[in-house]
Order: sequence, then C-alpha cells, then structure tokens
Amino acid sequence: MLFILLPLSVSAQAIWPAKVIADGQPQDYQPLVKAAKQWRLCALLPHGKDHYWWGVAWGLSEQAAAIGVELGIYEAGGYEFGWKQQQQLQQCRQKQADAYIIAAIHATGLNAEIKTLKAEGKPVIDLINGIDSPDVTAHSAVSFADMARLSLQFIRQQNVQPGRIGWLPGPRGAGWVQDAEQAVNQLQQRYQLQWFHGGYGPPDAFHQTSLARDLIEQQPQLDWVLANAVAIRALAQLQVRTKGPVPQLVAYYSNPDVVELLREGRIAAAATDSPVLQARIAVDLAIRLLQQQQVPAQVGPSIQILTPDNLSQYNLQQLLPPDEQWIIRRELLQKDTGNQPL
Repeated sequence: MLFILLPLSVSAQAIWPAKVIADGQPQDYQPLVKAAKQWRLCALLPHGKDHYWWGVAWGLSEQAAAIGVELGIYEAGGYEFGWKQQQQLQQCRQKQADAYIIAAIHATGLNAEIKTLKAEGKPVIDLINGIDSPDVTAHSAVSFADMARLSLQFIRQQNVQPGRIGWLPGPRGAGWVQDAEQAVNQLQQRYQLQWFHGGYGPPDAFHQTSLARDLIEQQPQLDWVLANAVAIRALAQLQVRTKGPVPQLVAYYSNPDVVELLREGRIAAAATDSPVLQARIAVDLAIRLLQQQQVPAQVGPSIQILTPDNLSQYNLQQLLPPDEQWIIRRELLQKDTGNQPL
C-alpha cells in the first residue's frame, strides 16, 4: 500500500514519514493531511497514571487536531477497572462516535462490545495493548512478544551465560503482558536460563516498588532484571540505597523515567515501541477506514533497543510528550445537540 508524501504541520514534520512494519513489511508511513469531514472518534485508554499514557493521549490529540477531526479521550483509572472501560465505550456509543481507538485493559474484555460495533459498521482500532478479537478492524500496535524477546536477546548478547535473571512483567491478564511473558518463557526454556518471576501487579509506583523490593530481598544475587518500565524506575531507586553488587536493568518498554535513566547511564537498555507514534497512526487508520480506504491489518513502528550510547540517535518525539504535558481527558461532544457538550 502506498502513502502519499505531503507536508504536515511543523510540529509533526520531524516524525513523518515514519519507519514502520505494515503487515510484516518495512514501509515509510505518511498520514493524511486533512480528513474529508469532521469525523468523531472515541479513544479509550487503560489509565492516565504515568508518562507513557500521557504521551499516548498527547499523540492522539495532536494527530486529531492536525487532520481536523473531533476526538474524545477517556481513561479508566487502572487495569483493575475493566468495567469502567466498558462503560466509557457505551458512553461513546450513545454519543454516536464514528470510530473507536481502544487500548484495552484486557485482551478479550471488550469482545462483545467490539462485535456489536463491527455489526454497526464502526471501525475499531486496537492501540498498543493488544485485543484478541477477529472483529477488530485494524491494529496500531507493536508485538510486546517481540519487545520482550529483543530485550532478553540483548541481555544474552552481553553474556552468553547471563546468570540469574529476575522478571517483573506487569499486570496479570493484560494482553501485552501475556504476549511478553509467552516470548520470554520460550527463550528461558530454550536457553535454560536461571529465571526468577517477581509476580504481577498494576504498573503504578506503589505496586511495582513493592514487587521490586520483594524480588531483590528474595533473590539478592540476581545478575539482571528484565521488567516493565515502572518497575525499572523502582529498582533503580532501590539500588541507590543498596550496598554491594546490584543487577543490571533492562526495560522491555520505555517511558520518560526510563529515558532519563538511560541518559544517566543507570540502566543497560530499554526497548521502545514508540507509543506517541502508534497513537498518531491509530488516528490516521481510523480516518482512512471511515473514508473507505484500504489500510494494513497491522501497523507498528520498528522496535528500537535504546542504550546510553545510542539514545541520542533516536527521535524522542515518537516516545515522549512535551515537558509539562499531563494526561489529556476530553469528552466527546454530543452529536445530536449541535455539538454542545453534555
């Protein structure tokens, strides 16, 4: 599929065209310049507690503004609130959204609703987290299995026998965690790695710090820890107060805290799925589908393994929101009241 190369606003020029993998093939992705009409999109995020999702919300908002469509952005408050994400989807249905961009709390938690949306002719874009449903129209997502696999391969490249490896995946039941865990379990068995599971928990500082502390106390001789981004920050903070040898740290995805730790040389590496870029692509896919254009079934940025040595070569606009940019929450305007808010 070809994407026409046309100029965009100054704020977006630095990231387009973007290097992506579209249906398994490398490609330069360029979004539409302007939508044919002011389509109304609904975006559902799992939470807004950290910079990762702040960047995603910002990317969604910026691309919607650039292309000229209306966008509601909702966050459920945490991975324990699948019921709230269901309610938010229904709220968008009541407001007659034209298309849906969903970063799902659970891989199959919204399957009934998505089946209904498909029957109504409403495009559904799976964003980042992974939705296991045949009724999803397209995916703006990177394989977290590949993210975790490449991260663990980085560890093995540093040491043929990497020693004792700790693992803190994130919340139980989330599609991206399931994918990551399946990949590392395969490698762990293939190479007979010494593997120590630190447990599951929501990706917030409180839960991940507790899990990180327990892992280090129970396994004080770890050589490496592979973990979610929030746990990596917690581990780096714990290491400041630790005497003696400490494990090297690798994050299987990145957020601003991870980037800062890389800048300071306090962690060995981190994979990035370029979440801001994924969000922008999701908006573009939704508009193309609404305008009856052909799109790939799955598009995702090329995965990068960031290290303190190569960080300066990576375009951080694909990963980070601007400084001082917090989570964006926005109600979708009511369609049948002259576009007046509720």
